[in-house]
Amino acid sequence: MNDWNFDLNLFDKKPSEAKSKEKEKISHRRTVACTTRTTKNLYRRAYSETQLMDAVGYDFKDGECYHCITGGDVDALSFLKVVLRQQSLKYCLFSTWCMAAEDILQFDEWLEEKKIIKLDAYLGEIFPDSYKIEWKMINDIFKKRKCGRIAVFKNHSKIFAGYGDKFAFGIATSANINTNPRTENGDITIGQDIYKFYKDYFDKIKSFVK
Repeated sequence: MNDWNFDLNLFDKKPSEAKSKEKEKISHRRTVACTTRTTKNLYRRAYSETQLMDAVGYDFKDGECYHCITGGDVDALSFLKVVLRQQSLKYCLFSTWCMAAEDILQFDEWLEEKKIIKLDAYLGEIFPDSYKIEWKMINDIFKKRKCGRIAVFKNHSKIFAGYGDKFAFGIATSANINTNPRTENGDITIGQDIYKFYKDYFDKIKSFVK
């Protein structure tokens, strides 16, 4: 005797003609236009800032994207240094949750040397109260250099974007602008599209602090 509540004869039935025609319409062909061009990906490992610079090389080309996994004294600023050794920047923006005083002085040095002409800073909402000394430092430098704007908002992104005479770029990392011994990831993408992608977004940010 069978206690099951379904009809075993159903397994012998063939699909209806309508379902067969429906199946024939299923296609794995692309139905949406692909408007993003293919990027050439390169993969690099580094365990110090010097190794990072050696690993990514010196001659960036449009359309290249360097994906890096790092450890040791590699922070977000290390990725920007890779770009600056190839060209000075007419414009650069950076976004970080927090940053160290030494790195603020590094930006001031680059502004003094005209390695960066215009600079915008996007900081996390904790920065003015939790990093009071650094907050005063960066405001004093931006006031002295008249280089750009500082915006504070609910921000945890770690981004650089900018351009010089050779190329435009976008950098995204897991690291803040403060050296630490942790494993971090980062990528450097070369091209106008990635620069405009970040620039358009950050231009629309309204700062908590005037």
